[in-house]
Amino acid sequence: MLSINKRSLALLFSGVSLTLLSALAGAGEWQLNMTEGVTSISKEVYGLHMLIFYICCAIGVLVFGAMFISMYLHRKSRGAEASHFHESVKLELLWTIVPALILIGMAFPATKTLTKIYDTDNADLDILVTGYQWKWKYEYIGQDVSFFANLSDASKAEIFNGEAKSEHYLLDTDKVLMIPTGKKVRFLVTSADVIHSWWVADLAVKRDAIPGYINESWTRVDEPGLFRGQCAELCGKDHGFMPIVVKAVTPEEFDAWLAQKREEAAAIAEAAKQTLSFDELYAQGEAVYNSQCSACHQPDGKGIAGTFPAIAGSPLAMGDVVGHLDRVINGGQGMPPFGEQLTPVEAAAVITFQRNAFGNNMGDQVQPIDVVNFKQGQ
Repeated sequence: MLSINKRSLALLFSGVSLTLLSALAGAGEWQLNMTEGVTSISKEVYGLHMLIFYICCAIGVLVFGAMFISMYLHRKSRGAEASHFHESVKLELLWTIVPALILIGMAFPATKTLTKIYDTDNADLDILVTGYQWKWKYEYIGQDVSFFANLSDASKAEIFNGEAKSEHYLLDTDKVLMIPTGKKVRFLVTSADVIHSWWVADLAVKRDAIPGYINESWTRVDEPGLFRGQCAELCGKDHGFMPIVVKAVTPEEFDAWLAQKREEAAAIAEAAKQTLSFDELYAQGEAVYNSQCSACHQPDGKGIAGTFPAIAGSPLAMGDVVGHLDRVINGGQGMPPFGEQLTPVEAAAVITFQRNAFGNNMGDQVQPIDVVNFKQGQ
């Protein structure tokens, strides 16, 4: 019987050892620990985390070690008898003063790191980050550059198994937030609708995006690289489809990119002056609808009863065009405003599509200049 117990204990010990070794071998893949990150602040946060972790481990070993040794040396089989005492002032002082000193000791490095994290002064570049359901808007303050970043089309196809899941499943965007290396970049984080949270672990940046409030954070990346993040606050049905991609490039590459974005903005403004044919508007509108509207109003335009209204047979889509423009540009009745999210061409195209698709067949069309005039007339 004894040999069986020894064999069982040996097998149990071997199994536990193999499990622990496997866990250690796959620790990087499983992400059992914090991400160390690539910035000086992220490395400092990681170092602080490990310091506190080791202190807690040491305390655990001492406390549980003393407990198990006491249990072993003073067990009943050895004839030990429990002591009877009412109080010990020395012990009470000891277990009050020692933890207080430990906490004070941990507070010094923690305060030093927190002070650096919240020091957003003297930034070289300011970027306004605005959360929308379910996308991010980036505005480079003072640079005349802004754009929206959505989940990439390839990632959308992967959701419904239209394509095989890639390495960065649900972590790719159609546009990338560009920042220069070696520069202090300040992020001003807010929201246009509900609470979101802008989180990029490699940069040690995580700030809640709250409507009506601006939270600040900053980073400085010294080497070029690509870093991914996600919305970290449950914000609705497509919360899991709000990735963040940040690309750090050299200052020269960044300046060239800024110049290119300014040229694109000028081209968009020029495009708003052109007159498009009905077929051109309808085709572009269908593409915009599928990427921006179908998640709520559904691909067939029938919506979801009690939640998202239908476009097919909608009084709005079959009514006065000014009312339709107002709803798309300014939002209302639970719909977010798309005036900043869509270019004049995209807004005109999607309104034209909605008024003529799904059996609505209004036969009219909206031109980009109509969108521009509507915005200016508000």
